[in-house]
Amino acid sequence: MNKITDHILSMVEKPSRYIGGELNEVIKNPEEVDIRFAFCFPDVYEVGMSHLGMRILYHTINQREDTYCERVFAPWPDMEEQLRKNNIPLYALETKDPITNFDFLGFTLQYEMSYTNILNMLNMAGITIRAEERGDDEPLIIAGGPCAYNPETLSGVIDFFELGEGEEMMDDVLDVYARYKKDKWNKKAFLREISHIRGIYVPSLYDVKYNEDGTIQEFKPKYEDVPARVQKRIVEDFDKVEFPDKFIVPYTDIVHDRIVLETFRGCTNGCRFCQAGMLYRPVREKSRATLVRQARELIKSTGYQEISLSSLSTCDYSDIQGLIHDLMEEHSDDKVAIALPSIRVDAFSVDLIKEIQKVKKTGLTFAPEAGSQRMRDIINKGLTEEKILEAARSAFEAGWSNLKLYFMIGLPYETIEDCSAIGELAHKIQDQYFSVPKEVRNRGLRVTVSTSILIPKPFTPFQWAPMERGNKVNEKINAVRDSIKSRSIYYNYHSEKTAYMEALFARGDRRICEMLIKAYEKGAKFDGWTEFFNFGIWQESIKECNIDEDFYLYRERSYDEILPWDFIDIGVNKEYLKVENEKAKRAELTQNCRKGCTGCGINENFMKGECFAGAISN
Repeated sequence: MNKITDHILSMVEKPSRYIGGELNEVIKNPEEVDIRFAFCFPDVYEVGMSHLGMRILYHTINQREDTYCERVFAPWPDMEEQLRKNNIPLYALETKDPITNFDFLGFTLQYEMSYTNILNMLNMAGITIRAEERGDDEPLIIAGGPCAYNPETLSGVIDFFELGEGEEMMDDVLDVYARYKKDKWNKKAFLREISHIRGIYVPSLYDVKYNEDGTIQEFKPKYEDVPARVQKRIVEDFDKVEFPDKFIVPYTDIVHDRIVLETFRGCTNGCRFCQAGMLYRPVREKSRATLVRQARELIKSTGYQEISLSSLSTCDYSDIQGLIHDLMEEHSDDKVAIALPSIRVDAFSVDLIKEIQKVKKTGLTFAPEAGSQRMRDIINKGLTEEKILEAARSAFEAGWSNLKLYFMIGLPYETIEDCSAIGELAHKIQDQYFSVPKEVRNRGLRVTVSTSILIPKPFTPFQWAPMERGNKVNEKINAVRDSIKSRSIYYNYHSEKTAYMEALFARGDRRICEMLIKAYEKGAKFDGWTEFFNFGIWQESIKECNIDEDFYLYRERSYDEILPWDFIDIGVNKEYLKVENEKAKRAELTQNCRKGCTGCGINENFMKGECFAGAISN
């Protein structure tokens, strides 16, 4: 066991990141388990401890008597310096044991710009970075999460990927591993056997051939028993799936320091830019009774005073009013607040927020996504300007004077005029504020407009579209800025350089992985943090690895091209995505799935029937 001395901790910012021992931490004797699993989050403690997926899998894996799951986070550079200076390998929080002692290191891929942290964490532990060079006595490196749906850009590092929801899939993998470890360990045979488990992708078991123009000619398994297509894993009975009755309570503030209840998975809105909306289909809800019980258990075990209702669009939960009523009735006397992190842009959602603000007042955020009606129709947002202004007025009448608005630029088929419309819409929202009588509205109007740059991601209708070039992005940022004339409206925008790198990993193939390793060797890490992102390092690595950025980013891909992620079956038909892209070109809307099936294929491919039937039994 490593000795992390008081002297080392006194040298770093926020030593509570590195000591463990929090309330509800799982304690087991490593000598009494057969399998040791390190859940690795490639970012700092405060970010990783806020992640619901980590909390769920930490609980699920530790339910097994034969397995001990511990936590590992990326040390901040000051702690990394101390660990390296004192020859202390990267360790897990629970036992402080080096992660080289573990059977599995499981990384969650939430954001492409965290990839260099994965390499750095392996290096800090003394683990071989390249999968093909890694010894049989070293831990198996796993990855999952939303970015794993294009696993190819990490294929040279990761032993196998888990595609889809991990609660049941992880158990299947651990069952096979327990048998192999008990008999005679054979890494290659183990990887080949788990490739038969739905949701498991082992890159080393597949060959890729390329055409002269750089596109993929063929992607196929090396062996007959290895599946040609990898089907994502879903939890069918979401109401009964494992969910923690305890959350670890940190000693320090974290990003989301509260109870998080997952109301449902999936989304029925069908926004054409949204990868999550396609990946997490079909919609599966938890019953109101289950959510109320889980809230009660977690309040008792953690002492938290806030419950966040989580999903891609929480106000779409079929019985959202009943759920909020039950939670407030049971907990409002104890000053437990309810939070809705994702709401629709409509007056109904504002009324819901107004009700729960009686316990704790928070800010209000709307995501119109586009400024003009034409662009909102192109992305299938299903939102009119009338609804946006109605929601804004309802918010001002309810006492809000601080409103945040999220938009995207660089959307397919977008013009400069569409970008100017963002500022124009912000001014119309400001007009709504001044149309509310002074005695009703609150003082101090502040409207914050934020724009991010669209990355056309895999498994969306826009996956064939080119990304907007940097000079065009800057023109569009300037158009938004120039369209804002009021001192009450503030404008924030994201860097096109980080979006550029994120897009390379999101849209790339196996050839990108070597560039990633080279950038890490040159010093890239914590690239998701502005103060550490060094674009020069990435430019050098791209040049040295002969990466053609035009090929990966700025060309329109044809419908008959084999895309790097085409071997993955998410249940949504590729033909459906093509139809949606063509409808986008014509600015045609597709209705919300709750109003009737739109034919994406998820019900036929995965559910064998109706994929969403409204509220489940309470």
